[in-house]
Amino acid sequence: MLEGLYSAAAGMAAQEQQLDAISNDLANVSTDGYKSERVAFSDLLYNTVEQAGTASTTGAGASAQFIGHSKTQGAIKETGNPLDLAIEGDGYFQITRANGQLALTRDGAFAVDASGSITNAEGNQLVPPIKLPAGVSASELRIASDGTVTAGKRTLGQIKLVTVTSPDHLHSDGANELTPTSESGTPHAATAAKINQGALEESNVDVAKEMAAMVSTQRSYQLTSNAIQTESQMMSIANQLRP
Repeated sequence: MLEGLYSAAAGMAAQEQQLDAISNDLANVSTDGYKSERVAFSDLLYNTVEQAGTASTTGAGASAQFIGHSKTQGAIKETGNPLDLAIEGDGYFQITRANGQLALTRDGAFAVDASGSITNAEGNQLVPPIKLPAGVSASELRIASDGTVTAGKRTLGQIKLVTVTSPDHLHSDGANELTPTSESGTPHAATAAKINQGALEESNVDVAKEMAAMVSTQRSYQLTSNAIQTESQMMSIANQLRP
């Protein structure tokens, strides 16, 4: 009977992880550049027991694990803001945090700080850095699909999109930013991506799909909970039996 309890408990834990991922996706449905999370389920170890010459196999339940973010392109919305940049294709903007750590993001809502440098909403600078000369305003910027930044006849720099060998292994740090890891590989030039100026990529979360998945997951969680209650009742009955 204990095996049944363990299996059901593992199943509830797996469904809880799925619910966490769905909840996070729904919370970020309006977050520009956000990619929905992907969760996979796998069987835990099986135990084989032989009794009276007959072998029976008992599973230990299921587990869930995060396997990366969806690669589906989000819808492109026009904003008219010259510092709003949307990525089309497989690529990321590079930014550097205050501690010097490199991070990647697809959120292209940029601004100009007091020093004239282009930064994201958290104040993290683009990599490589681009600084507007004195007297040049953001409205004068023209950003080509390859990231070349110009103001009038002057070239100010180039926004270089990057990607990694295994995006599923990028570490999500919150704030819609990702950190490269040894498993993801180091960033390199993204050749199959381009930039759209005056636009932002919306979240690729499909609300209808997520809501359907939430209902299904909640039902599975409830059924597994009922299984634990049944196992508990059976153990209680067994304990009350007299020889």
